[in-house]
Amino acid sequence: MAPKVFMTGATGYIGGNTLHHLMEKSPKAYEVAALVRSSDKGAQVASQYPTIRLVYGDLDSAELLEEEAKKADIVLNCASADHAAGAEALIKGLAAHPSESPGFIIHTSGATVIAFADIERQIFGESSSKIYDDWDGVSEVTSLPDFAPHRNVDKLVLAGGSQKVKAAIVCPPTIYGRGQGPGNQRSIQLPELARCTLEKGHGIQVGAGKASWNNIHVHDLSDLYVALIEAAAAGGGKASWGPEGYHFAENGEHVWGKIAQAVATTAHKQGFIPTDRVEVHSNEEINEMSKGGTVLWGANSRCRAVRARTLLGWSPQGESIEDVIAETVASEADLRGFVKHHAEQVTG
Repeated sequence: MAPKVFMTGATGYIGGNTLHHLMEKSPKAYEVAALVRSSDKGAQVASQYPTIRLVYGDLDSAELLEEEAKKADIVLNCASADHAAGAEALIKGLAAHPSESPGFIIHTSGATVIAFADIERQIFGESSSKIYDDWDGVSEVTSLPDFAPHRNVDKLVLAGGSQKVKAAIVCPPTIYGRGQGPGNQRSIQLPELARCTLEKGHGIQVGAGKASWNNIHVHDLSDLYVALIEAAAAGGGKASWGPEGYHFAENGEHVWGKIAQAVATTAHKQGFIPTDRVEVHSNEEINEMSKGGTVLWGANSRCRAVRARTLLGWSPQGESIEDVIAETVASEADLRGFVKHHAEQVTG
């Protein structure tokens, strides 16, 4: 009998792309059920994957989540890093499994969890030498301060691990690249930076522009989720579950000031803005342009993904974040009507 997978976030950027990779690689290997919030969302999934069972509800549907998790062998939670009640319901459902046949949960966190120091001090745009790793330093990662973003749900998931529930967390940094899922195919940090650059007519920088984040192509991230699903289907495989089951996902890092300049230069070359100049804006202005922009482009979030490489043979191969800037700027311009506006200016 094929393992049963219940997933949340199937029409989201991360979950949708992971669903695409899973179904493309192993279309008949799993019985997949997906939580969707509406008939429109359900239609998006069904149009690409007609064999998937649709479950209508949301992360507040605690009884429904618990019941679906009871039925599932593997739960993939990609819908939210911050919905504690939803995570609790999923773990409660999996806990109904017998000890000899545990259920598995793969939960999605986010790399702002390790940006807590800059957030607490409200210092943005400066550099930091602090780098976390999920191998030798995993105990530090799993004992971060309670006020760190996403930390409450990370703790809940890790604490929910038992003989009946095997838990793993995936913690992505800046994700880039066009998704292939049935719903949202747009990331946040790089597209938002491009949008703000286009709308302001110049590059956008937080503080001194020295803050660093790691990054990962969305397809490489999905490969990690699929590797964990495959390990879970094999009874756990070589993957880490429980207290050490924390997986960063990165393939290098970038400095936000350099990315800001590259976006501005690209937007200028493509003819969408009059200058490639980058301007520093106040924290208040940045956050008005894009919610949480000071953190997304100004806090430091640096890590090393050792665990997935060591245990799962995960080897990210995607193009670099710099390689997708031109496509991202052009896509945002098209989405916001800048392509048409520019063409009208040129011809008129």
